[in-house]
Amino acid sequence: MTTLIWGAGAIGGILGAYLARAGHDVHMVDIVAEHVAAMSGPGLQIEGPVEAFTQVLPASTPDTLRGQFDRIILAVKAHHTEAALDQLLPHLAPGGHVVSAQNGLNEKVIAARIGAEKTVGCFVNYGADWLEPGRILYGNRAAVAVGELDGTLTERAREIHAMLRVVEPDAVLTDNIWGYLWGKMGYGALLFCTALTPDSMSDAMARPEHRAAYLALGHEVMALAAAEGVSPLGFNGFDPDAFRLRDAQGMQVAMERMIAHNRKTAKTHSGIWRDLAVRKRKTEVDAQMGIMVEIAERHGLQVPVLVRMIELIHDIEAGRSAQSADLVDELVAVCS
Repeated sequence: MTTLIWGAGAIGGILGAYLARAGHDVHMVDIVAEHVAAMSGPGLQIEGPVEAFTQVLPASTPDTLRGQFDRIILAVKAHHTEAALDQLLPHLAPGGHVVSAQNGLNEKVIAARIGAEKTVGCFVNYGADWLEPGRILYGNRAAVAVGELDGTLTERAREIHAMLRVVEPDAVLTDNIWGYLWGKMGYGALLFCTALTPDSMSDAMARPEHRAAYLALGHEVMALAAAEGVSPLGFNGFDPDAFRLRDAQGMQVAMERMIAHNRKTAKTHSGIWRDLAVRKRKTEVDAQMGIMVEIAERHGLQVPVLVRMIELIHDIEAGRSAQSADLVDELVAVCS
């Protein structure tokens, strides 16, 4: 079976390079023509402390892709999900499925288009950056999980799990993929907060004067997960229960563990920070955190720190503000 990977950036590029090197039949799709040419010509360069190698990959732009595929791994930014589905669905074979290797709750978007039975959830937390056409930084290994949306352990889930173990040997086959995805939403809220500043993820999280903002964000998102009936799962230092219960000691321990985890990576800043500071483009804030606000409204819950953080990210995107620690001071003020 040929696996089509739609989006050859930080997540998709790592997946494709490792799978192809291991002998899996993969085909890459990306909208950047120069990136496609590099992958299919000299090859995709994976660099960084985890491993460095170059892998030639069959690759196409969406307009040149031909054929249908039984398995498509979607690895685009959350806010590009709908547009990507418009382009990829003609290439999904009857009886095929889409695996969402993205940040956010995009499995809901995909399932609404093609049905939950054709949608597989995937959680990825390894650190990687798209540097330029043909180059991706693999900054650190981290948690990876896959599972069916209804929690059943199917043969296709086992097959995908086996593939993912090529990339991350400790990848998990789970009956609670929503738990991982919601855990990442909580952790993701903290990463958006770090991106308000020029600091690295670990340095931003370590500022004692800003700790209240991080604790409040983690609590707000984990309270939403509880309202949705989801039991979030922890990973790489993030402790959902500590944030949900506002366990003061537990949250502090979790913060220190997340800081330690992020100090070990060559990817010092989040992809959100990179979108704002380097690539000067819109982030996934609406497709990730904006969805949290919508869920809060449905349940009649207040998420004031999250709402203000989204506004501050919008200000940076629009050029009304520059990244600064002062912006997190504004979040701390909302906490009081």
